[in-house]
Amino acid sequence: MLDHLTEGPATAPPLLLGPSLGTSYALWDEVAPELSIGHRVIRWDLPGHGGSAADLIGPGATVGDLAALVLALADSLGVERFAYAGVSLGGAVGLHLAVHHPERVSSLAVVCSSAHFDGAKPWEERAAKVRAEGLEELARGADARWFTPGFTVPRLVRDHREADPGAYAACCDALAAFDLRDRLGEITAPTLLIAGREDPATPPAHLREIADAVPGAALAEIPGASHLAPAERPEAVLTALRGHFGGGAGRGMAVRREVLGDAHVDRAQERQTPFTARFQDFISRYAWGEIWTDETLSRRERSMVTMTALVAHGHYEELAMHVRAARRNGLTPDEIGAVLLQTAVYCGVPAANSAFAAAQRVLAEEDGAAG
Repeated sequence: MLDHLTEGPATAPPLLLGPSLGTSYALWDEVAPELSIGHRVIRWDLPGHGGSAADLIGPGATVGDLAALVLALADSLGVERFAYAGVSLGGAVGLHLAVHHPERVSSLAVVCSSAHFDGAKPWEERAAKVRAEGLEELARGADARWFTPGFTVPRLVRDHREADPGAYAACCDALAAFDLRDRLGEITAPTLLIAGREDPATPPAHLREIADAVPGAALAEIPGASHLAPAERPEAVLTALRGHFGGGAGRGMAVRREVLGDAHVDRAQERQTPFTARFQDFISRYAWGEIWTDETLSRRERSMVTMTALVAHGHYEELAMHVRAARRNGLTPDEIGAVLLQTAVYCGVPAANSAFAAAQRVLAEEDGAAG
């Protein structure tokens, strides 16, 4: 089985991250921890790279073979449907999965990759060279292929040097045979393409070709990034991936309306100004799009925690709003009263007194509306 690293809540939506040829899952070190706030992130290593066994593939391997290993990993972890992001060869694996196993891929990001890699001959020549001479010479040129001048990540260069030559060559065989250009229109998963503007290996034109062919795809070009954009420009890649994978403001807004009600959210939107727009986006994306969507706690439980925190800090106007939300989330007046009584013990009687007054007004309004 492919070596892997899992981060984030077990109940969060799964997100698989694929590496490029010659690297390990360390390629995602500057991005994965942030993504794991709202996702169950699963990073994996190519055969013969990082901690993955070299004998998982052999000469004549295909991208389909690598995709099958990824599916086997997902199955072993109980992951049926997942979001996926991959760099270069890892991106090719994502394209293959989206075409051949659309039922497994909920959303796709292809980073510094291509639907073809400029024909078979260069990869066949590289495979033969590595099988004959090993990886030392290629590793010495890794910085020039991967990064803009003056930038390096020693850990990734070391991973390149220490990869198994036979498995590396088999991955070259996979790249040599890969060409999905005539199948891109079949992709149905929401797709984001991320290009490094300074990438000599898969220039932005390769990503534009995919974006033009995949229905509804979006394209982001990152200035100052070469082939390994997640390592060189992690903040820009993270921003693009966050916006694409379900923790964005759109998903958060839907949850916000479910919990707080359309009337409240509409009023908040009407009051929004250019000065407050970024804050409103932050609330929708982070509080509602990442925290309230985490299934570790039910919405009932989150309402209880939220009311307690608001009492503790004396935010009684906000408390009134969340008493309404608690009713919408299924709490009874008695259960709300029990939560506020608990706050009398741990937050103080004066705070609880004000909280009961605020909650009683809300519940009385609710009874009046019902009558």
